[in-house]
Amino acid sequence: MPWTMPLRPSRRSLLAGAAGAAGAVLLTGCSEGSPADEDFGIPLERRMRETAVRDSERLLERYDATTAAHPALAQRLAPLRTAVAAHAAALATADRGSGAGSGAGSGAGSAGKASGAPAGTAAPSAAPSGGPVPPKPADALTGLADAERSLAEERTIALAGAPGELARMLASVAACGHVHAYLLTSTPGDTA
Repeated sequence: MPWTMPLRPSRRSLLAGAAGAAGAVLLTGCSEGSPADEDFGIPLERRMRETAVRDSERLLERYDATTAAHPALAQRLAPLRTAVAAHAAALATADRGSGAGSGAGSGAGSAGKASGAPAGTAAPSAAPSGGPVPPKPADALTGLADAERSLAEERTIALAGAPGELARMLASVAACGHVHAYLLTSTPGDTA
């Protein structure tokens, strides 16, 4: 029998596998004091919040890189970018408010600084969290939409292990990500 290259798995099968793996981890990590509850003394909720802040900051960098590469898109991207900055700030503020420490505090400073007009500090031809910004504006918008959609799906999967208030916040931010993906791929006349 000749060897053939296996087909790439679909995104749906990867997500289903990730959800199944997350469920298995949750089921096996139910005993008190398990390492799944705390990693080197850092509470699960704090780690999840810090990860969410970092993910939002990477998405902000992608918005900045896209705006720098395609200045004509700045007005269209500004409200979406502002919402992503608000998500990062809310996640970081909630973490700091719970007394979790300074790990996410640096994220709050970055998100707060980033909540104004696009900084344009990223290299115009590179999006830090997804490779180079495509040269065509439509492709750049599709790339941003894919990044928003992917992050929203990751956050939806993370809901299974998140504590109550963080789960509500992640669900809300994930829903916004799906709306952003829709707005990024619709024509400007469709969104009015």
